[in-house]
Amino acid sequence: MTELPHAATTRPLLLVDDDATFVRVLARALVSRGFEVITATNFDEARALTRRQHPRYCVLDLKLGEENGLRLIPELHALVPDLRVLLLTGYASIATAVEAIKRGAHDYLAKPVDADAVVRALLDGDSSELDEHELPDTPEAPLALRRLEWEHIQRVLTECDGNISETARRLGMHRRTLQRKLSKHPVRERPERE
Repeated sequence: MTELPHAATTRPLLLVDDDATFVRVLARALVSRGFEVITATNFDEARALTRRQHPRYCVLDLKLGEENGLRLIPELHALVPDLRVLLLTGYASIATAVEAIKRGAHDYLAKPVDADAVVRALLDGDSSELDEHELPDTPEAPLALRRLEWEHIQRVLTECDGNISETARRLGMHRRTLQRKLSKHPVRERPERE
């Protein structure tokens, strides 16, 4: 078991995700690493628990049913200004990562993720925070066309605050086509080769 700084055990960690199995597994793993975990499955529960418990850490999923976790970050910070928010998503993109940092997330990880990576991201010092104008490192090789399309869709979706219909209109595609593209797992940046 990894020993954590005393501060990690003095305040609870709020885990916000609507996937019950994922919540159960990650909560158990985080408890074994010294966190006091409280869980929420939607915005209302997350707000109420934040008001009541004043967590030091929050692990927040990007997609909570029809809601977008990005919108919850500033609200949680208004309730607990020093809250360290880690955004998790199965739909990783550069645009979403930058937007998460701008809204106050301290870090951003793509699912699937293990508990050790979550703990490292939560406990990392302030040096890991991105300035509003910094961008993540760009890959050495150019992105594949499918990956560029995915990044563009994610950027427009973020600009539309998660509104699928408006995003489809701006992209000039049918709403169902966009939903099909979004339901697929994100395209890898480049093929993995050993």
